[in-house]
Amino acid sequence: MSDLDTPAKPLSHLSSEALALRRAIGAAGTGRDLRTLAGWITDVQDLSRSALDVLLDHAPARSHATAEALLSLDRLAQIAKAAQDAGAELTAALARAVENQRRCAAASSGRVVVIGPSPQQLIASAVDLLGRIPALCHAIHRDRLVPPTHHAHWPR
Repeated sequence: MSDLDTPAKPLSHLSSEALALRRAIGAAGTGRDLRTLAGWITDVQDLSRSALDVLLDHAPARSHATAEALLSLDRLAQIAKAAQDAGAELTAALARAVENQRRCAAASSGRVVVIGPSPQQLIASAVDLLGRIPALCHAIHRDRLVPPTHHAHWPR
């Protein structure tokens, strides 16, 4: 990937989408209904798909892959994974919320014991994962600005 091939605009879009989702999910507090959770899941899945599209659009032919290009592709794959993992956490939160509602409705005593992470904990995990995406986008930009010869001197 040459500097002209750097996916600056798509990276900016991925970063801003992740930040917007992170803010929306974090600001919702505890008043999350099932429709809202389902909407966030599809939004995060769209974000992951966009990251994969950027990766595929900028993937060099195997025979022409440089270490720099592979580092950028690795970070793009990490962005897609972070979005996928956030989607999985939100889906787990949705499933847990439905399970908890079902258990409460079926409980005769009114007390329900919930085992495992709460939907709120799973949602907080998704928010944290979304927070990684802007940092990864920034790392791709930063690495493009440092000449490859300087990378050889960095500790591994």
